[in-house]
Amino acid sequence: MALFEYFPNYIWNLSVAIAMESGAQLGEIIDMCKPIRDAADSGADAGTPMFMKAWAAMGDKLLELAAQDEAQGRLFSASNKMERAALYLITAERMQGHGAPGREATYAKARAAFDRSTVLGRINRERVEIPLATGTMPALLTRAQGEGRKPVVVFCNGLDSCKELLYWTRLPQELARRGISTLCVDQPGSGEALRLQNLPVDPHSESWASKAVDWLEQQPDVDGRAIGLTGISLGGHFAPRAVAYEPRFASGAVWGANHNWREVQDKRMAREGENPVPHYWAHVHWAFGAKDQADFLAKSEAMNLNGHMDRIKVPFLVTHGAQDRQISVDYADDLYDQLINSPRREKRIFTPREGGVEHVGADNMAYGRDCIADWFAETLGGETA
Repeated sequence: MALFEYFPNYIWNLSVAIAMESGAQLGEIIDMCKPIRDAADSGADAGTPMFMKAWAAMGDKLLELAAQDEAQGRLFSASNKMERAALYLITAERMQGHGAPGREATYAKARAAFDRSTVLGRINRERVEIPLATGTMPALLTRAQGEGRKPVVVFCNGLDSCKELLYWTRLPQELARRGISTLCVDQPGSGEALRLQNLPVDPHSESWASKAVDWLEQQPDVDGRAIGLTGISLGGHFAPRAVAYEPRFASGAVWGANHNWREVQDKRMAREGENPVPHYWAHVHWAFGAKDQADFLAKSEAMNLNGHMDRIKVPFLVTHGAQDRQISVDYADDLYDQLINSPRREKRIFTPREGGVEHVGADNMAYGRDCIADWFAETLGGETA
């Protein structure tokens, strides 16, 4: 199993692979990528304006086609096209540097398309906002099938993802069929919380995760004794940290073990490993609210789980790709080995035999998605059949 590598650089290929795993159509991918293939030769950063132009143009075309469907009363078809338009616009926006021309407008258009798609398609997701000490945490709630109070999993972002991309992993749909609801969150430092409220990353993730638990406990269809937490990519720091310090979480999991992300920054400065997005250092400065590199390094010093994992006293699952080019698989071993007080700890390393070997399964998300969904079904009281 390998990443689909159309371009000569990892970062562009990663974005394409994530889009394909999130519901893109291959023909549309080819139409967007073929005209900009040569632009990627200049490096991951240089050609990103052309990347946004090509992908945003496809998004705009799909919005026009969706409007035609809607005018004819074909609302499900309109929703399908709007969903892909939102995906392509979010992918285009995600590839730009902070403050790049057109970035804010592209993000606003993507959000509007996503919200309209929800309504027209009668999609099982509801936008909610969770109060924080400062500002709010926008989120998407996908409800489990069936009546009564249900378990729920809080699903948090990595460094550069958003709640819409979390939804498109299809983990919420797999959890729903197992009788578990999902709350996909734009926690501080990601998605809307960063872009629209300027809320930076908080390494002490229990501060916002506890607010999510507070909110969920007030919902009439949630079983407050069966709340889990998972995170993807840098969420592999946030989720274990929050489970360690918020005792109301009943189970946890990571989709990629980001055990010592601060150490990863030292490696990236030494040009070891791949970056997840173009304009990497500018992005992390923005996400952490840092004025320069020294300030960022100081603010990220707490992004290290060593010395904290013995506090976890609930079931915990560690997953990682064997060929992850961003975060070493050794960090999965570190996390698992330090879960000494978890009553049930498991480690799953995805290999070429099945797939999901790249960072967060960008080559094939199916295996991570199923594994994590089954884990929560088993540890929160859902169903696996």
